[in-house]
Amino acid sequence: MDKLRKDEYKDHHMHVPHYPFQDEGEWELAKFLTTHLTQTEITHFLKLKWFLTRPKPSFTSAQQLCGWMDNLPSGPEWQCTTVTLQGCPTTRPIHLIWRNAKAVVEDILSNLVFANYMTFDPHIVMEYSEFFMADRAHEIQDHLPDGATLVPIIIAFDKTPVTRHTGGLEMHPIFVTIGNIQSDIRMQATSHAWHCVGFMPVPDFDVHPDFQTILSARLFHSCMDTIFTSLKHAAQHGAPMTDALGYVRNCFTPLVTYIADLPEQQLVACVAKNSSPVTTATLSQFGDTFPHPPRSGANTLRQIQELCAVVHPWDITNFQKRAKAIKLLGVHLPFWRDWKHADPACFLNGEMLHSCHKFFFDHPLKWCKEIARHHVLDTCYKTQHKHIGVRHFTSGISHVKQMTGCDHHDIQRTIVPMVAKSSPTVTPLFVYTIRSLIEFIYKAQNPVHTDASIASMVDALAEFHLNRQSIINAGARRGTSGVKTDFNIPKLEVMQSFARNIKDNGTLMQYTADVTEHLLITHCKHLFERTSWQANTFVDQIITLLNHEENIRCFDLYLLLHKSTQPLENLIVVEDEEVSTINPLFSFMTCILPDEELSFSGPRHFHNFFTDPKGFLSSSGAVAFHVTVKPDHVGITVTQMEDLYPFPHATQYINHYIHIASSGDLTYLWSPSLGRFNVWHKCRIQQHLSFQSRYLMRSQVIQAHPHSEEHPFGVHDAVLLSCPDTDNMTNVARVKAIFAPKVHTHVELPSYLESPLAFVEYFTVCADPMADREGVGLYRVQHPPINNIAAGPSSYYVVVPLTDIVHAVELVPVFETSITGINPSKESYLKAYEQYYVNSFADKESFNVMC
Repeated sequence: MDKLRKDEYKDHHMHVPHYPFQDEGEWELAKFLTTHLTQTEITHFLKLKWFLTRPKPSFTSAQQLCGWMDNLPSGPEWQCTTVTLQGCPTTRPIHLIWRNAKAVVEDILSNLVFANYMTFDPHIVMEYSEFFMADRAHEIQDHLPDGATLVPIIIAFDKTPVTRHTGGLEMHPIFVTIGNIQSDIRMQATSHAWHCVGFMPVPDFDVHPDFQTILSARLFHSCMDTIFTSLKHAAQHGAPMTDALGYVRNCFTPLVTYIADLPEQQLVACVAKNSSPVTTATLSQFGDTFPHPPRSGANTLRQIQELCAVVHPWDITNFQKRAKAIKLLGVHLPFWRDWKHADPACFLNGEMLHSCHKFFFDHPLKWCKEIARHHVLDTCYKTQHKHIGVRHFTSGISHVKQMTGCDHHDIQRTIVPMVAKSSPTVTPLFVYTIRSLIEFIYKAQNPVHTDASIASMVDALAEFHLNRQSIINAGARRGTSGVKTDFNIPKLEVMQSFARNIKDNGTLMQYTADVTEHLLITHCKHLFERTSWQANTFVDQIITLLNHEENIRCFDLYLLLHKSTQPLENLIVVEDEEVSTINPLFSFMTCILPDEELSFSGPRHFHNFFTDPKGFLSSSGAVAFHVTVKPDHVGITVTQMEDLYPFPHATQYINHYIHIASSGDLTYLWSPSLGRFNVWHKCRIQQHLSFQSRYLMRSQVIQAHPHSEEHPFGVHDAVLLSCPDTDNMTNVARVKAIFAPKVHTHVELPSYLESPLAFVEYFTVCADPMADREGVGLYRVQHPPINNIAAGPSSYYVVVPLTDIVHAVELVPVFETSITGINPSKESYLKAYEQYYVNSFADKESFNVMC
């Protein structure tokens, strides 16, 4: 609003808020044209014959529209700086597109949208999650003047080029946010808590190829110096900044986290590729079973200073040779050298996407393929039961060349039970070793840590190292020259620092590069497509487009505030107790314009079934359920239902349930033998997150499809039930049918018949994780005796309230227990084997509940 009050068109805005545009409709048209079309395409659009019989917009040309966009209130402006390195010619000029990082941080800090999600003071709690709960926050705050505000800077960098069709030009985006915003907001790319502050050029130096790396590294640090100089000054001396409530704070801006993959971390830390960026370990020590001391920034700067005293930094040949000898990259001016409190050993955290998920794909998965054989694992994955919301690898996993992080995780979550018993060559100790590593990865992803959970995570990694010889003994770790006998894997060494990272900076999940991957899509994907592809004017075009996007964002926020009739101080509201989607912009708009149709983009909203009047809750209120208003089968008889599934002896099972639920006081309003049924093929259940009970999970679908041509064995998902009725049975069951009595609307049934019921088949436990000798560490269950249900009502089959379900679970076959006569497939998955593992790695919630 302050920007609008200082704007040259402020008098016009008092009468026409959308000025220079006529109204909201013309503003929407202008936004669409500017953000989707090139100037040439806008010109063609305005010359369409369609306008001969219809009013034209106020702007008559692309140039006029561009001028109007230039004159809108703006945020931090983009600029271009030509960068040169001493005596190092390039094939074309090096252009750094950037904006003042301090101005961007001020813009984020003062954004009203995040006012409800800001923290300014470190606080002591017995857990590690947000940065302000971690040790570094307290350490830095203790060194600041009284009354100073800590504004932790988080940088993200991705080497994926975002430019296309620009004559070979490549640029990499640099993003920034602040640690004051709570992590679950920051982790959403579409919440716009991250702002791009620069596009790093990728030059082609006209020098010998041996020197390309060192010169590119020096250019990187020089560009980072340019972008972040103002923040480094604020970190040293403080700077006045206005928060979202209008209070002016004396802010200090230390760098606390730099999100990057391992090669980029080595670039930032200025160390050679055979050295750890965060510890003193080198290549031959990457497989050590203990963490090495941190590689302090002060020590690296001392090494660089001593090297510069011996060899001039621009004597590239000799400087690079001597730098390599002491495991340095050859950079003589690291950008973090004069950034107070910045130490690569502290701000380079373990990164989950590459250090864990990509590591799993590159190493443990290959070990499993080697020992179990590719075709065997492919068969296992091809026949996997298809769950809604989870990728099914219909062609196996051996022939997929490129996968996303989600694909890595989908394989990772089933690899332990899949590889166990898949082949005689798979030993229990090998399975246990892989399980220990997967357990470490899962525990490292906890959104909240305690000292005990960190110790448990460290123990899991120690178990892997203790038993890793089993991988070598099996010949599973191979290189181009055959079996390898070491574990000198850089990312494995990085894992040793996870415990220290968590205590220093909070949970690692808030610093995952998943965010960066999504930012490339939300912030950069379409931007460069709107250029004319001409390299000589490319930079000017990009600066114009970037400034237009920033102006549009500011003007949209102004129009939003202009519509509101509430004072701004009343817009800071208390969140609801239950949160399904954490979308700050959506919450902000709903608050100030409750009756307005919202059209802003943001995190995809998912339904809250706890507040849905058509849903129903478990007796404890911890689980919400939902079935569709229109059942898949309406008003069928008990005989028809028995034939549909099949569901033999349905009347006896339902009567048994009614007798137990009513304590013998039977109702005469409905009976299974004479009444009618509504039947559903699936239902949804929803729960709260186990670590953050205020937040809701996305709902899970539980399938109970009858036999059909499409599903010859039906589709019956497995679930965890609350206390079973019969002794000596596990609470794992398969949902065979979902149904409810159908009565007239005026008939009020007893409470035990009001909600849908489920016909389930209990599994029996045949192996306990505590007595596991196979290395799997999972419950093993088996089908009840096959002849029971045919002979008559069985205690293994029972009707229960649908609300007895507490969690969906995944069963993975014990592959050596296949049943003769049934061909294993994704359709026969839960019929073709006698025994199954209850997979606690199916998702993080299952892991937290069952482990």
